[in-house]
Amino acid sequence: MQNPTKTDPAPRDARLTPGRPDLADSALAGAVAAERYVAPEPARLVAPAAPLRREPREGAAIDTEAVMGDAVRVYEVRDGFAYVQLVHDGYVGYLPEASLGPADPAPTHRVRALRTFLYPAPDLKRPPLGHLGLGAALPALDQEGDYLRLPGDRFVFAPHCEASDWRAPDYAGTAERLVGTPYLWGGRTSLGLDCSGLVQLALDLAGIPCPRDADQQERALGTALPLETEALRRGDLVFWRGHVGLMLDHERLIHANGHHMAVAVEPLRVAAARIRETSYGAVTSLRRLDAAQDLGPSGRIS
Repeated sequence: MQNPTKTDPAPRDARLTPGRPDLADSALAGAVAAERYVAPEPARLVAPAAPLRREPREGAAIDTEAVMGDAVRVYEVRDGFAYVQLVHDGYVGYLPEASLGPADPAPTHRVRALRTFLYPAPDLKRPPLGHLGLGAALPALDQEGDYLRLPGDRFVFAPHCEASDWRAPDYAGTAERLVGTPYLWGGRTSLGLDCSGLVQLALDLAGIPCPRDADQQERALGTALPLETEALRRGDLVFWRGHVGLMLDHERLIHANGHHMAVAVEPLRVAAARIRETSYGAVTSLRRLDAAQDLGPSGRIS
């Protein structure tokens, strides 16, 4: 007979659990059933960005992205894909093997421009190797003229970067810089963002740890406000079931969304009325971070 006072542990979030029936993190031995357990190997993303997929095959669903400089725990490499966990938010999935490199050297700089280019030489006339987005982390070995030299003789325009401890405390202002960025499911870069990717990037650059998905953010971030609040202010978070946006002031919301297919600003009343008629439904919560700035004016969403 089951002990009525015993409660089963909450199920693990599969998005954050490095475990499959055949393989799991050695730290989960005894907690997650698997045929074998392995200790992860440290690595780092050396590509400008790479999709983190649910399955190790091209065309599989993309849950999020890793960006240059992201630290990664690698559990298995097979058939061109690595089974990994991203260190910064714990997300688990499959990255292209070719996107990974050694964990060292660690990043020394971050990109502060919305976008910049990765060059094969310190020369703006050379065809670029790819784009780097806002927040990408770079291990600069030295500087040649106006360019930072990265491992593999790759170069980035130094004035587009700052030291790795650079912060942009006004996270709502960071989000405003990204207005017009195309909507991309799973996107985490200034080339394409989804709703929670916008919030995560803005908070990350402010030095505020942030989970990846909207439901995780709703549980983890800030302090709950009454839904009928009269004191919405810049930096407050607005959540729906599977969607999130940031307040720019007591009236205006900024969010990456599929209606505009971009990062867009609109009155919260307008967005809430439209979204209420979709599968996301009504606003589920409002939350305030300690760092939010009180601008004075109040507003309601009723």
